[in-house]
Amino acid sequence: MLRWKIAIQEYRGNMNIVHKYGNIHKNADGLSRWALANTPESPAWVPQEENHIEGICVTDIGTELFNQIKESYKKDKNCHILYQLLMKDCKYPSLSSKLDKIWKKAYDGGRFHVLDCCSWTSLRRQNTREGKTCSWWPNWKKDGAEYCQTCDRCQKENRAIGKKFGMIIQIQEPKSPWEIVHMDWVTVLPPGGDRSYNACLVLVDRYSKTPMLLTCQKDDTAMDTAIMIWNKVNSHTGLFQNIISDRDPKFTSALWASLHNLFGTKL
Repeated sequence: MLRWKIAIQEYRGNMNIVHKYGNIHKNADGLSRWALANTPESPAWVPQEENHIEGICVTDIGTELFNQIKESYKKDKNCHILYQLLMKDCKYPSLSSKLDKIWKKAYDGGRFHVLDCCSWTSLRRQNTREGKTCSWWPNWKKDGAEYCQTCDRCQKENRAIGKKFGMIIQIQEPKSPWEIVHMDWVTVLPPGGDRSYNACLVLVDRYSKTPMLLTCQKDDTAMDTAIMIWNKVNSHTGLFQNIISDRDPKFTSALWASLHNLFGTKL
């Protein structure tokens, strides 16, 4: 298609395309033919099972049934006790002992089912967040903690003990070139040059999007990087206000300290 488009460029505006019916395409493939209908006349016919519907019955439940259910709940002793147990301000857990045997077994077993189905982990904050959205019972936080301490899966899970991630902070846009610089390293490069450089330090100005590429070694320290920036970058751009990098904060702080040592200033 591209060759045909290039070939007719010189005739654009001076030609009319007229469609002429030709022979049937004998070499058609699956992408250029219409899909065959799944009928007995088709050579690719696949019989399909038919599920015959013998009858459909549609009924409408009136309000009388719901009213009867509500009245039966009010008159049932076990439902009344369960309602008091599930109240948020319930201070009498001993009410569960007044339930009938079948109801009491369902009440106690239901709590274990909730703990197991909610994917409770050894993190109590996650327990509280997931558990309180679906159920409540007296001392449910204590039961959740005991469940996690006796759960084999929870004990084998890696706990997040590190510091929480902070909020996303918007970076202030610079007002002049080379105030804010993005810095990153490109490593695992084939050795080249007189010193067999195997890495590249990339500096990008956030204001003008101007890049700078500095060849370096993969094992260069913060002081080596500071000297390279001082000799090859700061002599043309001046001192940066901010350096944005995905390296370890210890490295960036050491880089700033090395730069200030070269300037003869203190942080």
